[in-house]
Amino acid sequence: MSFHSNVLETIGNTPMVELTKFDTGPCRLFAKLENQNPGGSIKDRPALSMVEAAEKSGAIKPGGTLIEATAGNTGLGLALVARQKGYRLVLVIPDKMSQEKIFNLQAMGAEVLLTRSDVGKGHPEYYQDMAQKLANETDNSVFVNQFGNHANPLAHETSTGPEIWAQMGHKVDAVVCGVGSGGTITGLGRFFAKVNPNLEMVLADPEGSVLADYINKGEMGLLGSWLVEGIGEDFIPEVSDLSLVAKAYVASDKLAFLTARKLLEDEGILAGSSSGTLLACALAYCRDQTEPKNVVTLVCDSGNKYLSKMYNDYWMLDQGFIEREQHGDLRDLIARPHTDKASVTVKPDDTLATALARMKLYDVSQLPVLHEDKVVGIIDESDILWAIHHEKDNFQDEVSTAMSSNLETVDKSAGMDALVPVFHRDLTAIIVDGDRFLGLITRIDLLNHLRRGIL
Repeated sequence: MSFHSNVLETIGNTPMVELTKFDTGPCRLFAKLENQNPGGSIKDRPALSMVEAAEKSGAIKPGGTLIEATAGNTGLGLALVARQKGYRLVLVIPDKMSQEKIFNLQAMGAEVLLTRSDVGKGHPEYYQDMAQKLANETDNSVFVNQFGNHANPLAHETSTGPEIWAQMGHKVDAVVCGVGSGGTITGLGRFFAKVNPNLEMVLADPEGSVLADYINKGEMGLLGSWLVEGIGEDFIPEVSDLSLVAKAYVASDKLAFLTARKLLEDEGILAGSSSGTLLACALAYCRDQTEPKNVVTLVCDSGNKYLSKMYNDYWMLDQGFIEREQHGDLRDLIARPHTDKASVTVKPDDTLATALARMKLYDVSQLPVLHEDKVVGIIDESDILWAIHHEKDNFQDEVSTAMSSNLETVDKSAGMDALVPVFHRDLTAIIVDGDRFLGLITRIDLLNHLRRGIL
């Protein structure tokens, strides 16, 4: 029999895979699958290291509270460790984090406090400052402080680095990773400085972060915003030793997301958004080389936390990261075209229960009612509520008994100005081509279209 006595014992010793479906220039590119850790990310390593360091120092007592500011994955690692060790966990998280991460954290017993993602250090709602304040006010608690906790890079110096070195047979020329807290790049940098001083540590940075300019130009770059989660900073974290980094590459959100999607499509690896940044920058580094090198990067976390974002075609379309065929009319504004079988509809003879189930499943409040691709009505939540208000068994009645047949249709050839009166009446525009239903346009669809035209 061979088994572990605790899930924490399964942290580390993640597999290494060569990526062979990408253009890597003269180099070979390898990915260490940190998404195979039990918490689904590389952050399991420092989470365990930091909690054990707090226990060893006496900073945390049995039954105490761990408090941390996190973009999500450190929180998941801490949730894993806290639950196994019997600690309460409170996490302060910026509000740009994916719902999947938040649901995952809550399911593991963490208490989640959301705060603003658009403010910097010193602001009362900045996530790190909020976490520190909360720790100061909570008895028997410790602010884990991944950004200033030296047990963070130590985890990578003593585990991740040696694993890479052994898996690569001591033949590694460059390692590409990002900076969230700075623990990974610092710990790996320290390890490889001892075993292979000629190895290049390469920073992968999201466009908008200040770190790439600091590495390449010696000055802090202009702060922007980015959608990639978990890496990129508006300051240099305390635990970061960026003197170990040889050069930096930058990837836009669009490039990062499309690269991660390509990794899944071609290599079968479901990776998170930060992994898309790392891979895009690693590929750029490989193609810049003039001689063969063995290059290692990281799949930092699993893409299952991003299914509603970068793996959702509609979200990608809304952000302008992927494009459809353009028609030059109102069809270009429809988020879910019926011609692509993407619209959510019901038939007149479907039941009210079916209509309500589809509204809940797709998180919409109204549905067009179609008969042979012709829109014959529309039904919304209030229609269903009115129909079943007195007779709860009316859920089995047909949609045709409750739908509205007084339709506001707009021909595809009409201009955008034709949408405004419809929206003023708190209605959704039903777009048609003659009698044929093409799709719906909502206010947010129009706003997204206008925003894409500005960017």
